Amino acid sequence: MIERYSRPEMTRLWTDEYRFDKMLEVELMATEALVKQHQVPAKAYAAIRRKAKINVARIRQIEREVKHDVIAFVTQVAENMGPESRFLHMGLTSSDVLDTALAKQLVEATDLLLADVSTLRKTLAVLAKRHAKTLMMGRSHGIHGEPITFGIKVAGWYAEMGRAVTRLKQARAAIAYGKLSGAMGTFAHLDPSIEAYVCRKLGLKGEPVATQVVPRDRHAEYMCHLAVVAAGIERIATEIRHLQRTEVLEAEEPFSKGQKGSSAMPHKRNPIASENLCGLARLIRGYAQACLENVALWHERDISHSSVERVALPDATILLDFMFNRLNGVLAGLLVYPENMKRNMSKTVEIIASQRVLLALVDKGWRREEAYKQVQDHAMKAWLEGFSFRHLVEEDAKIMNVLSRADLDRCFDATYYVRRGKDLLKRAGL
Repeated sequence: MIERYSRPEMTRLWTDEYRFDKMLEVELMATEALVKQHQVPAKAYAAIRRKAKINVARIRQIEREVKHDVIAFVTQVAENMGPESRFLHMGLTSSDVLDTALAKQLVEATDLLLADVSTLRKTLAVLAKRHAKTLMMGRSHGIHGEPITFGIKVAGWYAEMGRAVTRLKQARAAIAYGKLSGAMGTFAHLDPSIEAYVCRKLGLKGEPVATQVVPRDRHAEYMCHLAVVAAGIERIATEIRHLQRTEVLEAEEPFSKGQKGSSAMPHKRNPIASENLCGLARLIRGYAQACLENVALWHERDISHSSVERVALPDATILLDFMFNRLNGVLAGLLVYPENMKRNMSKTVEIIASQRVLLALVDKGWRREEAYKQVQDHAMKAWLEGFSFRHLVEEDAKIMNVLSRADLDRCFDATYYVRRGKDLLKRAGL
């Protein structure tokens, strides 16, 4: 477990104390439902509720002997309860309590993740609007393509985190299922109304057809949604790492006073937070794979999924909570260097107009193949020999026979490429 990497609100959900509290909540609600069914005396339930207490140390002590956490839990709760304890855990199997409590924990964890992404989107919105007109070079394959703005780049991140909201809501809906249908899921010892009552009070739905457990395709779907969201965070972090490279240096993670980048080289300012986020995304993908392998259990249930989930589900939600908050910190303090963006654009600002010149010639009636070759010859000479691309075009009598100086001015106007930037921000919801 990696509790130290996340906020206390998230890590609290995965403590033994909280888990057993949720299990006790399920037990008490089931007993309360049985009172309404006239199967448990109201006075007995009142005594159970009054005396029910969790003692984690005692549960662990009992578990060392019985080798079963739910038996240890029920035994500890019942120890000081007196004769009324016979009504506790009545008609239930261990997974009724475990899976229903787990569903509640995951729902609460997802609500915290939704709050995280909401905060992150606010930070992204500020950054996108602030740099809506900050020109920079767009790149594909790591090579200069055509101008964009930094605001357009960030707007893409904002839109992706909007999809993260949708995915987290889908994850929440997929996992919000409990079951109190007994050892084989047949309701042999409890009426389905007991399950309906407990799940409704917990804000869950009853699993339509359970086995001994809630089917694990739900947990696999949940984890896959988290993995896709983590991959989105990784995409943003990877871009920040590229932008911080010395040869680029168009944006940089915040570097606090007293921070050191290298034990050997005092000049280093490394994108360690972004690198950290990329690594953590790999972990969550690994957990998704493990949860996919949990779907196929033997018959109505085996226990092979349990050990995986006790690590994967807490760790993944804690990790993603940490990732959201770390990325938000990076973006809130991100150092953006518009002058460096201009400097980098100047390296190819003429050559990247090749498509504009090509299209201008086609518009004047040239065949595309002919125009492409003519423009590419000049672009390659400019790239390889350091000539001015515009000068080479202007010296080409064949081209200038059809293009005017005003036509060329339009071809080499960098703002042309970002004239729809405001519209793109609106499309992103900004």
